[in-house]
Amino acid sequence: MANLEHLAWLQQGVVRWNEWRTQQTQVVLDLSGADLSGMQLEGVDLSDVNLSRSALYQTNLTNANLTRSRLNDASLAGAKLVNARLSQAELVNATLIAANLNGAILNDAILIGADLKIASLQQADLSRTNLSATELRGANLRGADLDKADLSRANLSEAMLIGANLGMANLSRANLYQAELSQAQLYRANLEQANLMEVHFGAAYLFGANLAQANSLGADFSWSNLNHTNFTDAKMQVANLRGATCRRANFSRTNLSRANLRGVDLGQSVLAGAILTEADLSEIDLSQVDLREAVRGEAIEERDVNFTTVESGFR
Repeated sequence: MANLEHLAWLQQGVVRWNEWRTQQTQVVLDLSGADLSGMQLEGVDLSDVNLSRSALYQTNLTNANLTRSRLNDASLAGAKLVNARLSQAELVNATLIAANLNGAILNDAILIGADLKIASLQQADLSRTNLSATELRGANLRGADLDKADLSRANLSEAMLIGANLGMANLSRANLYQAELSQAQLYRANLEQANLMEVHFGAAYLFGANLAQANSLGADFSWSNLNHTNFTDAKMQVANLRGATCRRANFSRTNLSRANLRGVDLGQSVLAGAILTEADLSEIDLSQVDLREAVRGEAIEERDVNFTTVESGFR
């Protein structure tokens, strides 16, 4: 429950609050459960404040300092948090539907189970942020920094991630159905068992990423860097890899039936046990590819494929 004295000071305005709180160096500020909906709190200093279960619906928190604040179970739907500082803040199960977090700093914050449907997080800093099991459907994360972020089991379906940095991020078992990741950086990202159906990875950087057992049915990897990427046991039917670079990639037991691999660089890649039925393998040099136990259909035109010096060919 909010401390009534603390609440009274905040209700006097940002200037009075900020001046007063500089003198409260030994006091734990408590605004938990307070209704602050619609307030104009631009530039307010709420660092280290307990705001758990508070109502901040459509509150203006532009340029606010919320560093290390506790916002667990808080309602921030429609709130304006442009350029707000939320480093190390706790927002477990918080509601941020349609919130504006463009340019916000959320590095090392905890947002487990938070609801960020259709929220805007363009250019936001989410590095090392815990977003496990968060709801991010339709969210705009264009250009966001998610380096080493935990997005395991998160729902990112239809999310906008163009140019986002997801280097070494954990996206295992995440749902990215129809998400837009063109030109995104996914260096050594973990997408094991993720739902990547109809995702657009056009010209993305997935060097060393792990997509083992991922469902990439109909995904677009055209012109992407897939060098050293692990696709073991993945579902990639009808996927588009045209023009991608896949040197030393692992496609062991991957289902690539009807996939478009036209012009793909598969140098020293492994396709052992892969299913290539009706896949387009035209303009490809398979001379340095491991094709042991791979299966292909009669629809492939052998005249367009270089099978020279293949150690163990198709069966």
